Amino acid sequence: QVQLVESGGGLVQAGGSLRLSCAASGRNFRRNGMGWFRQAPGKEREFVAAVSWSDNTSYRDSVKGRFTISRDNLKNTVYLQMNSLEPEDRAVYYCAAGTRAYTNTPVYPDEYEYWGQGTQVAVSS
Repeated sequence: QVQLVESGGGLVQAGGSLRLSCAASGRNFRRNGMGWFRQAPGKEREFVAAVSWSDNTSYRDSVKGRFTISRDNLKNTVYLQMNSLEPEDRAVYYCAAGTRAYTNTPVYPDEYEYWGQGTQVAVSS
Protein backbone atom coordinates (compact mmCIF):
# COMPACT_ATOMS: atom_id res chain seq x y z
CA GLN A 1 0.00 0.00 0.00
CA VAL A 2 1.47 3.32 -1.07
CA GLN A 3 1.52 6.08 1.53
CA LEU A 4 2.81 9.63 1.49
CA VAL A 5 3.19 11.19 4.92
CA GLU A 6 3.91 14.89 5.31
CA SER A 7 5.50 16.47 8.36
CA GLY A 8 7.09 19.72 9.41
CA GLY A 9 4.15 22.07 9.32
CA GLY A 10 3.37 24.48 12.11
CA LEU A 11 2.97 28.10 13.12
CA VAL A 12 5.70 30.58 12.26
CA GLN A 13 6.02 34.35 12.21
CA ALA A 14 6.20 36.20 8.93
CA GLY A 15 9.75 36.09 7.64
CA GLY A 16 10.41 32.76 9.30
CA SER A 17 11.19 29.36 7.83
CA LEU A 18 9.80 25.85 7.82
CA ARG A 19 10.96 22.64 6.21
CA LEU A 20 8.32 20.21 5.09
CA SER A 21 9.09 16.55 4.55
CA CYS A 22 7.16 13.91 2.67
CA ALA A 23 8.11 10.31 3.27
CA ALA A 24 6.85 7.76 0.76
CA SER A 25 6.38 4.08 1.51
CA GLY A 26 5.09 1.09 -0.38
CA ARG A 27 6.86 2.04 -3.59
CA ASN A 28 10.03 3.87 -4.61
CA PHE A 29 9.33 7.00 -6.63
CA ARG A 30 12.85 7.74 -7.86
CA ARG A 31 11.64 7.52 -11.47
CA ASN A 32 8.67 9.84 -10.89
CA GLY A 33 8.21 13.53 -10.41
CA MET A 34 7.20 14.64 -6.93
CA GLY A 35 5.38 17.80 -6.04
CA TRP A 36 3.86 20.03 -3.40
CA PHE A 37 0.47 21.66 -3.61
CA ARG A 38 -1.37 23.83 -1.11
CA GLN A 39 -4.93 24.76 -0.33
CA ALA A 40 -5.91 27.81 1.65
CA PRO A 41 -9.34 28.14 3.29
CA GLY A 42 -11.99 28.86 0.68
CA LYS A 43 -9.57 28.52 -2.22
CA GLU A 44 -8.72 25.93 -4.84
CA ARG A 45 -5.74 23.63 -4.43
CA GLU A 46 -2.75 25.18 -6.20
CA PHE A 47 0.61 24.03 -7.43
CA VAL A 48 3.61 25.11 -5.35
CA ALA A 49 6.68 23.22 -6.55
CA ALA A 50 7.76 20.05 -8.31
CA VAL A 51 10.96 18.10 -8.86
CA SER A 52 11.44 15.69 -11.72
CA TRP A 53 13.16 12.30 -11.65
CA SER A 54 16.27 14.09 -13.00
CA ASP A 55 16.11 16.90 -10.40
CA ASN A 56 14.66 19.57 -12.65
CA THR A 57 12.45 21.89 -10.62
CA SER A 58 9.45 24.14 -11.18
CA TYR A 59 7.84 26.69 -8.87
CA ARG A 60 4.81 28.90 -8.84
CA ASP A 61 5.86 32.51 -9.33
CA SER A 62 4.93 33.69 -5.84
CA VAL A 63 7.35 31.29 -4.13
CA LYS A 64 10.32 31.54 -6.49
CA GLY A 65 13.42 32.57 -4.60
CA ARG A 66 11.83 31.68 -1.25
CA PHE A 67 10.97 27.97 -1.52
CA THR A 68 13.25 25.12 -2.54
CA ILE A 69 12.12 21.61 -3.39
CA SER A 70 14.53 18.69 -3.18
CA ARG A 71 14.46 14.93 -3.00
CA ASP A 72 16.44 12.12 -1.42
CA ASN A 73 15.83 8.97 -3.44
CA LEU A 74 17.61 6.74 -0.93
CA LYS A 75 15.15 7.86 1.73
CA ASN A 76 12.24 8.03 -0.73
CA THR A 77 11.56 11.49 0.66
CA VAL A 78 10.89 14.89 -0.84
CA TYR A 79 11.39 18.19 0.99
CA LEU A 80 10.13 21.73 0.72
CA GLN A 81 12.31 24.35 2.37
CA MET A 82 10.23 27.47 2.87
CA ASN A 83 11.99 30.72 3.74
CA SER A 84 10.73 34.27 4.13
CA LEU A 85 7.25 32.99 4.80
CA GLU A 86 4.37 35.38 4.27
CA PRO A 87 0.82 35.33 5.67
CA GLU A 88 -0.34 34.48 2.14
CA ASP A 89 1.55 31.17 2.39
CA ARG A 90 -0.86 29.96 5.02
CA ALA A 91 -2.48 26.73 3.80
CA VAL A 92 -2.58 22.99 4.09
CA TYR A 93 0.37 21.66 2.12
CA TYR A 94 0.05 18.37 0.26
CA CYS A 95 2.75 16.15 -1.13
CA ALA A 96 2.06 14.15 -4.30
CA ALA A 97 3.76 11.53 -6.44
CA GLY A 98 3.60 11.76 -10.20
CA THR A 99 1.81 9.17 -12.28
CA ARG A 100 4.30 8.77 -15.12
CA ALA A 101 7.98 7.90 -14.92
CA TYR A 102 10.79 9.77 -16.64
CA THR A 103 8.81 12.92 -17.38
CA ASN A 104 9.58 16.54 -16.65
CA THR A 105 8.17 18.36 -13.64
CA PRO A 106 4.44 17.66 -13.31
CA VAL A 107 2.54 20.84 -12.41
CA TYR A 108 -1.13 19.86 -12.78
CA PRO A 109 -3.04 17.83 -10.19
CA ASP A 110 -4.13 15.24 -12.76
CA GLU A 111 -0.47 14.42 -13.39
CA TYR A 112 -0.25 12.99 -9.88
CA GLU A 113 -1.38 9.56 -8.74
CA TYR A 114 -0.79 9.53 -5.00
CA TRP A 115 -1.43 12.23 -2.41
CA GLY A 116 -0.61 12.71 1.23
CA GLN A 117 -3.04 13.84 3.90
CA GLY A 118 -1.52 17.29 4.22
CA THR A 119 0.26 19.33 6.85
CA GLN A 120 -0.93 22.70 8.12
CA VAL A 121 1.24 25.79 7.72
CA ALA A 122 0.21 28.97 9.52
CA VAL A 123 2.05 32.28 9.26
CA SER A 124 1.36 35.11 11.67
CA SER A 125 1.89 38.71 10.64
